Amino acid sequence: MTEDKNSTRLEHLYSKNVRIISSAYSQTLLAKLCQENCKLPEMNFLLEKLYEILFYEMSCDLFPLQEVLMDTRMKKYHKEGVFKGNIIKQDTPCVVVDLARAGTYPSHVCFLNLNFLKDIKSNRQDHFYINRRVNELNQVVGVDVSGSKIGGGQDGAIVLFPDPMGATGGSLSYCLDHYKKKVAGKALCYVGMHLIITPEFIKRLTADHPDIYIYTLRLDRGLSNEKVLESRPGTYPDLEIGLNQNQYIVPGAGGVGELLNNTLI
Repeated sequence: MTEDKNSTRLEHLYSKNVRIISSAYSQTLLAKLCQENCKLPEMNFLLEKLYEILFYEMSCDLFPLQEVLMDTRMKKYHKEGVFKGNIIKQDTPCVVVDLARAGTYPSHVCFLNLNFLKDIKSNRQDHFYINRRVNELNQVVGVDVSGSKIGGGQDGAIVLFPDPMGATGGSLSYCLDHYKKKVAGKALCYVGMHLIITPEFIKRLTADHPDIYIYTLRLDRGLSNEKVLESRPGTYPDLEIGLNQNQYIVPGAGGVGELLNNTLI
């Protein structure tokens, strides 16, 4: 497919809530992160830059605005030295959910940026300890949850789930169920933030939670046939394949959770 190299959003036929950020800048950094020779600490540096892109795109789209009058440093010289305009609403509640373990550092990056962006009194970070459960063939058959640390309700909140790899969608779907059914209050919206996702991930999440916003930097469907690969994403949803027999993403990045936690040495 021919693509405008200056485009920042990839056109597709999935839900309008799926936003694929496809700038040359983000694709270059992500390609470097996925290479075999990319290890710590370079990987953390690249991941931080990539999540700042996702955070920027998400916050511009989804955060409510407020009109402000703010004195600038020039106010002491000129009475006109006052900025008038729209900024992100400072008291909008926001929850960042750390899906440990692969999501721990991405969540930290988002939480740090959130606390610079708006009033910290309306921000919170939760922790959810979840892993994929596999069978004897190393195929994903469910999720294992060992605990959580949730610091309050979610009424009116933007709830962010920064998790690098959107493979099967099982873990995120489970966490969304938990927040919807067991955490007090009604969230303003739920947002998945991912480096790479698959068509299988989109199908699972949009079926289980059609209200979720999905932000990603790349859609991988590398095991699809040539006809599918030449089509606009979402044209043949039942023929798109991005997962191998062990539910790892192809082309993907390979073991991001293990690499981020340095368990492959």
